[in-house]
Amino acid sequence: MESILQFFFTYKEAIFIIALSVFLGIEVISNVPSVLHTPLMSGANAISGVIIIGGIILVGHADASHLSLELGLGVLAVIFGTLNVVGGFVVTDRMLEMFKKKKK
Repeated sequence: MESILQFFFTYKEAIFIIALSVFLGIEVISNVPSVLHTPLMSGANAISGVIIIGGIILVGHADASHLSLELGLGVLAVIFGTLNVVGGFVVTDRMLEMFKKKKK
């Protein structure tokens, strides 16, 4: 318990910034009109693409002879980044389908 309190005391500014950015992000995203969701999703996909590239670089530089933190983080970054990109494209495609005229 003492080490947890020491961690929070040491990094209190960073924890405050992260908490504030979470609340700010929720407020901003909840007030975005539905017309702008598709461009925002495209931007999120671009950011996730950068995360995938970073994960691939991290995996490439990791020591593959034994399991290491770098290898694990790199693999997780590639997996989660890929899931985010694929999910973003699925959601974007579904939203664009809503704006197409229905055939009779």
